[in-house]
Amino acid sequence: MTGVIPLHAFLVISTLMFFIGIYGFLTRRNLITMLMSIELILNSVNINFVAFNRYLYPQNLSGHFFSLIVIAVAAAEAAVAIAIIINIYRNFKSIDVDKVDVMRF
Repeated sequence: MTGVIPLHAFLVISTLMFFIGIYGFLTRRNLITMLMSIELILNSVNINFVAFNRYLYPQNLSGHFFSLIVIAVAAAEAAVAIAIIINIYRNFKSIDVDKVDVMRF
């Protein structure tokens, strides 16, 4: 017989993912790893949406719909960010944040 996973387990996992994403965003200087950290933060928010929806309003699917919207926005954000990163790499031959401090047109 399987038991129900308690809410605090989801919150602990989500909090760990969120702070790992914050740490990765603040300490890394590579644009790709910074983008991956932002995606990790957004996924931790999705876990919160689904977990709170499951425990507070199990008859509704509003948390699932919010997480689908966040996934769609994250996909669009990732596509635009990767296009910008590719353009930066073509111009500067580097994707380090410290080396891309001058914008040219």
